[in-house]
Amino acid sequence: MPNQIRNAQEANFDGLIGPTHNYGGLSDGNLASAGNAGLISHPKEAALQGLSKMRLMHDKGLWQGVLPPHQRPFLPALHAAGYSGTDREVYARVWKEAPRLARNMLSASSMWAANAATVSPSADTEAGQLNLTPANLSTMLHRSTEHKQTGRALKAAFPFARVHDALPMQSVFADEGAANHVRLCGERGEQGVELFVYGRDGFSGGDTKFPARQTRVSVEAIARRHRLNPSRTVFAKQSKAAIDAGAFHNDVVCVGAKETLFFHELAFANTAQMKRDVSAAAHGLFAPNFVEVASADVPIADAIKAYLFNSMLVQFPGNDRLTLVAPLETKENAATRSYCEKLTTGNGPIGHVEFVDVRQSMRNGGGPACLRLRVTLTEDEWAQVNMGQKFTPELHATLDDWVSRHYRDTLAPEDLPDPSLMEESFAALDELTKIMNLGADFFPFQRL
Repeated sequence: MPNQIRNAQEANFDGLIGPTHNYGGLSDGNLASAGNAGLISHPKEAALQGLSKMRLMHDKGLWQGVLPPHQRPFLPALHAAGYSGTDREVYARVWKEAPRLARNMLSASSMWAANAATVSPSADTEAGQLNLTPANLSTMLHRSTEHKQTGRALKAAFPFARVHDALPMQSVFADEGAANHVRLCGERGEQGVELFVYGRDGFSGGDTKFPARQTRVSVEAIARRHRLNPSRTVFAKQSKAAIDAGAFHNDVVCVGAKETLFFHELAFANTAQMKRDVSAAAHGLFAPNFVEVASADVPIADAIKAYLFNSMLVQFPGNDRLTLVAPLETKENAATRSYCEKLTTGNGPIGHVEFVDVRQSMRNGGGPACLRLRVTLTEDEWAQVNMGQKFTPELHATLDDWVSRHYRDTLAPEDLPDPSLMEESFAALDELTKIMNLGADFFPFQRL
């Protein structure tokens, strides 16, 4: 393993919400997505809410980055499905003949960057190099098209990193990215413990009501290709109770930062074994701090409805204790609000809770944690990140203006078949490549 690397921080790279943000109800097992299907969405408000969250993190002193939205509609998949003609002809025909396919190819789901990739920082890998594996997201059609474009975005952001191809597009290798992965550590730049969570083996089918999206086969493959130290790597199974309750990813019931793992008592199939395995992997590095929330304090239905755990657990500069950055829905739910008040009293590792407004994302089933990909970087690595993807007040002002000019205030279901939406989206993304220094051939429509 490499020598310990100090002077590192955890950066958050948030997904910029795209201009076709709508409530398609495409995600089986995501209760918010299903419950809000067909509602009128507000793309401009959604994108500005996301940018405001990024600004808050930046202003608090954290490293903040931006990942661009994907091309939507995703015409290459429609061409592969046999549709031909001009873009307008393809768009009109698919909405007439196969509206469910059309909705899948219009989803703005790449906004949830926690599913973009699994990340292993340089301090954890054998070669001492940042490794990223884009998630194949093979379980859901609307997300399965993302991995190649995600890889281009990650290569643009981190030119010094090893960005792997996604795992095979097959159910045995189903991979949902960092939403099922937690890194614990003492100091950010030192060797850490990587906890991979899976819902089923892969070769055998699951026994859950909703899809168990991550397989053990996939997480073991990622650990091998990232060349992680096996003694510092832990695999734990997500509980059937959590998946059946609507915890489609582990980050709906668990989040971690530094030495602290914050989770619901029903998050894991065998909590005692998970604790033993993490403690053994951390031996000689740091003492893990387990903050387990009992169902008696927060019923799992409330935890999922309010997204208590789909919050960002961060350490702001100048604060000894961690801060939980939670959605407003956590404050508005009686059980989770009461727990947050209790959580921050005393001398526990989580000393503060800060609430943010990401309601447009929440209605589609993604909280503050879903919107960001955590990437631990050394100061030298941060200096090499693509400047167009580093969040600054200047970039914030530029993107606010870009959103205000290109995004619609509302999108109703009856608006989606309009080819003008496609043309507006492509025009916006074409301009964005210049703003973010992504190159003139970044999106598929630019390469035709």
